[in-house]
Amino acid sequence: MPTTFRIDGSRIHDISSFYDVMNELVMQDEDWDLGPSLDALDDILYGGIGALRDLDDVRFVWTEHDASRTALGVTATRAWLQEKLERGAPFDTARINTQLDDLDAGRGKTYFDLLLEVFAGHPDIRLELA
Repeated sequence: MPTTFRIDGSRIHDISSFYDVMNELVMQDEDWDLGPSLDALDDILYGGIGALRDLDDVRFVWTEHDASRTALGVTATRAWLQEKLERGAPFDTARINTQLDDLDAGRGKTYFDLLLEVFAGHPDIRLELA
């Protein structure tokens, strides 16, 4: 039987609150927190850290995911990309400009979409949108 973690979508209002929820779920036994980074999320989903340590069968159930999809949609994604663009190096500003153009044209990926991709990159972890 899988170990189930519930991502409470009603508590997600922006990118930072997503990571707050994830820290509460999986990092409670660590003396550091997961920062707001897709790469960091990807790293912890490999296991061996926090509540995911020594687990072979893991399932995340994302409740009220539609609210999260909205909160992590175009507006939040644009702000996230703009912040990276303003910081410049080491970020690939040409790529970020392309992402912004795609987002404005309605064909770009939102932060919510990117999170789903990170989870999908871990076939040993199931993500259910509820």
